[in-house]
Amino acid sequence: MKKILLISALSLGLAVSCSDDELNKVNPNGVTFDTYFNNESELTAGVNGIYALVQSNSLVSREWFFTHDLRGDEMASGGGQLETPRNQLLIGVHDTGNSLVNSIWTGWYRAVHRANVVLEKGSQVKNVTPAVRDRLLGEARFLRAWAYYELATFFGAVPLYKEFAKAVDGSLPRTAQKEVYDFAIADLKEAEKGLPASFSGRDLGRATKGAAQMLLARIYLQQNDYTNARAELKKIIDSGLYKLVDNYLDITNEEGEFNSESIFEVVFAPSGGAYNWGGDGDGSVVQEETVRTQEYSAIGWRNVIPSDKLLNAYETVAKGDAKDDPRYTMSYWSEGDRFNNGASVLTADRVQGNASNVGGKVQKVSWRKYSVLYKTDAGYAQSGINMRIMRYADVLLLMAECENELGNSAAALPLLNQVRARKSVALPPYPTKNYPAASKDQVFDAIVHERMVELAAEQIRNFDIIRWRKNGKLKTEPLTYFQRGKHELLPIPQQEIDNSPAIEIKDQNPGY
Repeated sequence: MKKILLISALSLGLAVSCSDDELNKVNPNGVTFDTYFNNESELTAGVNGIYALVQSNSLVSREWFFTHDLRGDEMASGGGQLETPRNQLLIGVHDTGNSLVNSIWTGWYRAVHRANVVLEKGSQVKNVTPAVRDRLLGEARFLRAWAYYELATFFGAVPLYKEFAKAVDGSLPRTAQKEVYDFAIADLKEAEKGLPASFSGRDLGRATKGAAQMLLARIYLQQNDYTNARAELKKIIDSGLYKLVDNYLDITNEEGEFNSESIFEVVFAPSGGAYNWGGDGDGSVVQEETVRTQEYSAIGWRNVIPSDKLLNAYETVAKGDAKDDPRYTMSYWSEGDRFNNGASVLTADRVQGNASNVGGKVQKVSWRKYSVLYKTDAGYAQSGINMRIMRYADVLLLMAECENELGNSAAALPLLNQVRARKSVALPPYPTKNYPAASKDQVFDAIVHERMVELAAEQIRNFDIIRWRKNGKLKTEPLTYFQRGKHELLPIPQQEIDNSPAIEIKDQNPGY
C-alpha cells in the first residue's frame, strides 16, 4: 500500500547570521515569516508542518499513545524492561520532571505554534483560491483545537496562545480549562465551514468535516454537555459517509487503513527502520514510522501488557454469557497463536516479561492491536500502520451514552447493538444475562463495558475515565493508586515553570 505522508521539511523560524558581531541581524538569504507565505504551495507546506509535528516521536508515533495508555486501567507492566518514567505514570508516582509529561506538553505547544503561524500568515496569501485557503486554514484550526483539547484535558488550565509568540518574553499565564475548551470549540466551528466531507489520493489523512464534528463532540462531553455532543454526533451519523467494517482486525492493521469506519488517522509509512527519535517532526527523516509494534508486541520490548482487569472483562461462556467475545482473540496475542501469516507459532520462550491471569489461567498475553506480527516474525520493528484517532464505532457508542443521559435509554440499545452485530463479532444484542438494560444505570454499565472491550488500547479509555470522574458518573474509582486532589490532572512540567516568567511554582496543579 502506497501512502503519502503529510510532512514538510520546512522549519518555520527566523534564520539569523552566525558572525559574532552580527548576531542581531536577519540573514537576507533566510526564510522568514514575512517572506515565506506567498502561494498555495507554501501555505500547504506550512499546514503539512503541523501534521509532521503531530505525527512525530514526541506525540502520536510514541509518547502520546504511551501517556494515554499508562493513565488508564487497561495496562500492566510488561516487566523490568519498562523504563522508569513510564512506570511512574503507570503506578501514579510521576512528578513534575517526568519525561513523558514534558514530551506531550512540548509537542502539543509546538503544534499550536505552527498552527498559529499558518493561521496568522496564511490568511494573507493571495495566490490561492478562496476554497483551498479556507480548507487549509480549517485543517490548521482543527489541529490547534486537537492540541488544546489534549492539553486542557491532561493539565486543566493551560496557557492559551491565540497567535504565535513574537518575542522571547512572550510567555502567557494559565487560562481556565473551560476557556481553553471554548476556544477549541470556536476553532472547530470555523474549521467545519471550510473542511470537505472527505479526501482521496494524496490527501488522505487530512482533517475532514466529520473529524471536526467528532472532536467537538468529545470536547462537549468533557464538559458534561450531552445535548451539544449529541447534535455533533448526529451530523456524523446522518451524513451516511461512515459504516462499520466487517472485520474487526481491519481497524488496526495496515491493510484496513482509510476504511469506511475511519474518520481521522495519523499517517505512517515504512522507511526501512530510519525512525526519527528526535521527536520534533523536522530533519532528514521524512517518512516517519511508529514504534508501537516494538513497544507493545509479544515479540519485542513488550514494555506494557493488557491488565488482568481488561482481559477478564470480555464476555465468555464460562461466565454465563452466550458466547466468547471474538474481539478478545483479535485484540491480543496468546501463547500458541500463529502469526507471520500463519508460518510461526508464539511460544512462551519467545515472549519476555510478565504473565497474565485470565479466568484463572496464567499465561503470557500481549497486545495484538497495531502489531505488525500478523505478517512478519520481526518483533523488534517499527511499522507503517496508521494510528486511527477517530472511528465510527466510537461515534455510535458515544451517541448511545448521550441518548441514555438525556433520558432516551431505549434509543441507546440499538446503537450499542450495531457495534456488537459487526460481522466478525456477532454478539447477541443487549440486554443480556450479565448486562441487563432495565434502567438508566444498567444501560450505562453496558455502555462502559462495550467501550472498554471495543476500544481497548485506542487512547480513549484515559479520557473516558477523566470525564466520567469529573462529571460524577463513576460508581467506583478505576485506578487503584488514585488520590483525589492530585491524580485528576498531570503536573505542569517543571521545565515549563523554570523557563516561563508567566507561570510560577504556586501555579502548579494540586498534589505536585
